[in-house]
Order: sequence, then structure tokens, then C-alpha cells
Amino acid sequence: MALLLRDPVAPVVDGPPARRTRPRSLWWHLLLAPVALLFATPFVQMFLTSLTPKEDINTFPPRFFPSSVTLEGYAKLFEQSDILRWMGNTVLVSAVAIVSHLILCSLAGYGFARLTFKGRDVGFFMIVGTIMIPTQLLMVPTYILFSRLGIIDTLAAAMVPWLASAFGIFLMRQFFLSLPPELEEAAIVDGCTRLQAFWRIILPLARPALATLAIFTLLGSWNDLVWPLIAINDPQQFTLQLGITNFQGARRTDWSLLMAGNVVATLPLIAFFLVAQRQFLATMTFSGIKG
Repeated sequence: MALLLRDPVAPVVDGPPARRTRPRSLWWHLLLAPVALLFATPFVQMFLTSLTPKEDINTFPPRFFPSSVTLEGYAKLFEQSDILRWMGNTVLVSAVAIVSHLILCSLAGYGFARLTFKGRDVGFFMIVGTIMIPTQLLMVPTYILFSRLGIIDTLAAAMVPWLASAFGIFLMRQFFLSLPPELEEAAIVDGCTRLQAFWRIILPLARPALATLAIFTLLGSWNDLVWPLIAINDPQQFTLQLGITNFQGARRTDWSLLMAGNVVATLPLIAFFLVAQRQFLATMTFSGIKG
């Protein structure tokens, strides 16, 4: 009778009921939350200092939270500097760097991952080997080359080194290797060319890798200081980091003004990462940057 009344769809579970265990991610969050607060403390202090009156900054012991809030540092920053021009130049350099990286590095990475040609592996390892060359060794020959091309003291001098990178090619190749080749084969059987299969099938699947590459390219091009410091002397062509560095040299004691400039230079990077962080984590977990 009990067998007749049993629901035929309900599964039969033998043995004691399963014990409920707390997910491991909770413990990781409890561990990483204090670490995240520790890393965020310098930026929070920088932001609060930019809003602190001068009399509070010079007090001892120093205060973490200001007694009053003022925007005097930001007002001086926009009045006494060309920060809007510097930011516009930096946005232009970073935009060109991101677009060129996404196009050139994805094409090169796909070629090294899928196409078969003579010297493919040797060429790839030679490109990756350039990562081990110190940047300082390349500055003098690069300056001589750019001088002969006539692009010194222009924004082109800051753009050209960021058109492509060995790391970007490496990252895209590793991601494309994680995709099954049957995707392109099916598209080619349906009548697509290799380039059409790459553009319509493979590239949409590579959005996490493209977002990761865009983040790294933005961080590098936005924070680049050493090379623009050598190649650009015209104040009208200054990037944000170069302009703030020269601006800080004459105003070392006005801390609210200096911290306001650093906040303006840092906020766009934080906003961009918050937008693209899901794609960034997806690439790290899906491709694993495997060899």
C-alpha cells in the first residue's frame, strides 16, 4: 500500500540526510574583505585630504577625517592648471591604444593560435621574449627613430608605443586556444571564410579576453610617465601624468591641491575597472592564461 501511494516522480534517497555546509566562498570573503579595506585606505585618505582645509592638514597629530569639507583644492586645480587639456590628451592616447590593441593583438593572437605556417612557434616565442627586454634599453633607439620620423613633441610619440604589445598577443592567443576549433570548422563548412568566422563566431566569444586586454592597456597607457617625460616637452601636448608631475614640482606644500590632482587622475581608472571587472574575472577563470 505504501508503494502505491509513493510519488513515482519523487526520487528515493537512501541514508541520512545531507549535512548543510557553509560555502567556501564565504570564508574567502571574510579573509579578503580586510585585505580590500587595507588596499583601499590610501585612496580614501587621498580623497579625504583633497577635501581637508589647509589648517587641518598641518595639525599634529594628523587627522584622518577632516573637521570640515572644502573644495578649495579642486578649485585651484582647475584654475591654475590645464588639467582638462591634459586629461583630453590622455583620453585620446588611451582610446587609440585600446582600439589598436583590440584589433592588432586579437588578429595576431588568432593567427598564432589557429593558422599553420612555417616559423609560427619560433615567431611567437620571439615576440613573447621581448617582454624580458628592459624598457630602459629601448628608450634611446626609440627616441632616435621617432626623431627621424618627426613625431617628437606630439601625441603620436605617446601613441605609437601602445599600438600593440607582446603581452596582448600572448593573452589573446591563450584565450583562442581554449576555444574548440570545431566552431570555425562548422562556420567554414557553412560557407564563411576564415576572416568571417573569426569576426562573426570567435570574436564575440572573446569578449572577456578583450575586456581584460582593454583594462591592462588602459592602466599602462593612462599611467605612462617615463616615456612621455622623454618624448614630449610641449606643455600643450602633456598627458595627465606628465602634466600633474610638472604641476606638483612647483607646489609641493599645497597638499589639498596635489591630492585633488591625484584623485582626478585615479577616478577614471576605478570607474572603468568597476564596469569591466566581470569580464576581467571571466577571462582569468575561463582561460587561466594557460600555456
